[in-house]
This record gives sequence, C-alpha cells and structure tokens, in this order.
Amino acid sequence: MLFDLRGRGRRRSIQAIYLSLALLMGGGLVLFGIGSNTGEGGILDAVVGEGGSSSATEQIDKRIQTQVAKTRANPRDEAAWAELARLRFQRAGIDGLAADDTTYTDKGKQKLGLAAQAWERHVALDPKQPNVRVARIMVQAYGKSGLNQLPKAVQALQLVTAAEKPPSWQLYAQLAQLAYEATDSRTGDLAADRAIELAPDAQKKLLRTELARIKTEATTGPQPTATTATG
Repeated sequence: MLFDLRGRGRRRSIQAIYLSLALLMGGGLVLFGIGSNTGEGGILDAVVGEGGSSSATEQIDKRIQTQVAKTRANPRDEAAWAELARLRFQRAGIDGLAADDTTYTDKGKQKLGLAAQAWERHVALDPKQPNVRVARIMVQAYGKSGLNQLPKAVQALQLVTAAEKPPSWQLYAQLAQLAYEATDSRTGDLAADRAIELAPDAQKKLLRTELARIKTEATTGPQPTATTATG
C-alpha cells in the first residue's frame, strides 16, 4: 500500500509527496491573498469582484472606461494603470475562460494582453511600491494557462515575494519553480537558496532535494520514478 510507511523508501516518497503539496498550497495561498501579510487581495478577489452577471459586466466595462480616461489624462498615474490592469484581468475572467475554467480562450487571452499592457505601464513608471495586489494576479495572467509568458510571470512573482513580511519559504520555493520553468536558472537558484534558508530545519534537506528535482525536470524533462519490488 502507498501509505505503508514501514520501508525507508516509502517514507521518503510520502515525505516528498507532502512537501510537493506544501509548495503548491503554500504558494497558492499567498497568491490568492490568503495568509498574506501584505494587506492586499488576491486572484479570487480580482475574478469574482462584482460577479458574472450582465449587469456586473456592464459595470466593469464602465469602470474600465473610467480608468482608461484617467490614464489618458495623466499617463504618469501609477495607481490608474494598476487599477486598469486589475479590471482588465477581471474582465478576462468573466467571459474569457474556457470550458475547463482554468485556461483562457483566444478572446480571454486578448483581454489578458490588454491587462498586461496596463501592468507594464505601471511598472515602467518605477513606482516606489508597485501594486502587490495586481502583481499577484499578473502571475496568473502571464502563466501557462494565460499568456504563457513565464519570464514576465517570474518578474511579477518577484515583486510579491519581496513584499511578503515576514518572508515566506513556500513563496520563494514557488518562485524557484516558476523561474526554472521559465529557464531562468539564476533566479531559480537564488530563490531556492532563500527558500531553503527560511524553511524549518526539519524540511531543509527534503526541500533541497525537491527543488533540485524540479530544476532537473524543467531543464531535461521528467525523470523516471524508481519502483520498489514487492513480495
């Protein structure tokens, strides 16, 4: 049985499984604005904000028009560009999701592209404190299910990671994984080292092994899983 822990190899397999889940859940919770100390909302807030009714769609379209007018009146309005990115991301989630509710249609990706344009204008203004709330949702917008621009997803997640107080080892581990997937080994290695440094002592060794595995798979493809002969 999978959860028969009598064998050393099986115990380590179970530990690796739970560590992988911890990485996914830990980073995911922070990205969704749960358990974060930054005081900002997350992806869920951006997607479900006013709901998905036609009335809500009309409201958000009007809010987008208002923000566009603000950016035209003052192209250096950092807050207006960030809010425009958030609203456009939210708009993509209303009618731009595929049937699986996890990937975006071509129409949705077009709207995500508009969100990305607004976000990049926000970042280009070099704000003293970039909008972390919007950075979180842009990680998803740039992700594989969205625009599939992983280097830009890494940049957005770096802003989130830097703002997290106290720093989160799970978030750094997520950054390492995303950077490796984006073929940015330098950022991945730095994030991995920081994650291991911050992790509980009991998790450090296993975390180091798991991040090394993630790096190997990202650069060379999945490795075969060792099997243990039975009875």
